[in-house]
Amino acid sequence: MPKLIFDIITIFPEMFKSVFSESIIKRAIKKKKIEINIFNLRDFSSDKHKKVDDKPYGGGAGMVMKPEPIFRAIEYVKSERAIFMGGANQKSKVILLTPQGERLTQGLANKLSKLRHLILICGHYEGVDERVRKYLVDLEISIGDYVLTGGEIPAMVLVDCITRLIPGVLGEKESLTFESFQGNLLEYPQYTRPKAYRGLKVPEVLLSGNHKRIEKWKRHQALKITKQKRPDLLKRIV
Repeated sequence: MPKLIFDIITIFPEMFKSVFSESIIKRAIKKKKIEINIFNLRDFSSDKHKKVDDKPYGGGAGMVMKPEPIFRAIEYVKSERAIFMGGANQKSKVILLTPQGERLTQGLANKLSKLRHLILICGHYEGVDERVRKYLVDLEISIGDYVLTGGEIPAMVLVDCITRLIPGVLGEKESLTFESFQGNLLEYPQYTRPKAYRGLKVPEVLLSGNHKRIEKWKRHQALKITKQKRPDLLKRIV
């Protein structure tokens, strides 16, 4: 399976270094399951001060990200990838990280993990010029109903969420199959050694060695926890 390429456009490229050089992301890069490239939006500005924002027409608070640097950045990245991928742009999507976007879910992450190329635009200030949203962006994604300083942290969340779904990234199949939100259920309770700690014991069923009983217990617990904490998820189970 070809690797998935993430091209991230940001005005704060240094933010990504430590996050993408640790843990599962680091291993996925080493295994050539993914490739991550960070592009500084200011490099695509024609302004001598590398300015990428301006005051909004019609007035209003704050600044808006200008269209020209973003258009140039997207065009550059797409042309580079078209050469590398043999023109396979049909599997490429431009994503804007924004509070206005579709809520990120495990289902959406699953769909995106099947693609070969994702371009992530990290918004800032009061947002981006509407022409970017209308003519460049394929998909807008939000990681929740709250406002962050910019799109960098949501971009990190999206990359992490998608990467762990790519075959061969995680060590064991079970570590993906039984994770929270796979199958619209929260994860069942987990226990490890010692069997008893301060009088608190591991459920006997997990010590039984009876795999059928254990699987039944896990499923029951997952349903129980989901019903208590996220009953809305149960409505999605067919």
